[in-house]
Amino acid sequence: QVQLVESGGGSVQPGGSLRLSCTAAKRYFVINDMDWYRQAPGKQREWVAGIGNGGSTSYADSVKGRFTISRENALNTVTVYLQMNSPKPDDTAVYYCSVTTSLGKKYWGQGTQVTVSS
Repeated sequence: QVQLVESGGGSVQPGGSLRLSCTAAKRYFVINDMDWYRQAPGKQREWVAGIGNGGSTSYADSVKGRFTISRENALNTVTVYLQMNSPKPDDTAVYYCSVTTSLGKKYWGQGTQVTVSS
């Protein structure tokens, strides 16, 4: 079992910045891929960005050039960040982090609300 704890959500003005964090305890598993998803009201959950164990990154076209995903490995934990620069009202959603272990199992965070509004 991998537990994920998210933080950093809140309200931000268009053109501002916000950083989301998600920390996973990795006592018994290797964490491979780490991803951010989001779900806006009335819409399906969509993938936002991902980072592999080796640091390779990928982004949805809608956030490319504005959002940056990164990860920090510690002895017993790994943290994934999503730096949101120049957010737009369309970025308003509940953001979820997920991790995929070396056994191929996917775990989800509890979600954090991001609201972009002037």
